[in-house]
Amino acid sequence: MPELIPVNIVIADRTYRIKTQPEDEEVIRKTVKLINDKIIEFKTQFSGKDMQDYIAMVIIWYATQAVSENNNSLAESQIAEGLKKLEEQLNKVL
Repeated sequence: MPELIPVNIVIADRTYRIKTQPEDEEVIRKTVKLINDKIIEFKTQFSGKDMQDYIAMVIIWYATQAVSENNNSLAESQIAEGLKKLEEQLNKVL
């Protein structure tokens, strides 16, 4: 089992020290960049809120993206299964 490495990340001007697998560090850094970019975007769109509000908005946005992707994957697998059944029926007829 590989050793975990410490990684310092900054989200919304706060620093967090986490430990992760070396191969996951790049994904974590890209995710942190995405989160910080979204915070800046929401700060631009909704002025006058506090940082906790922006973080909550990003969490909702991020979770919605994940659920949407899962729903799309589910729909794709259902379509693929339907096409497979249709293909089997066509092969029986031919």
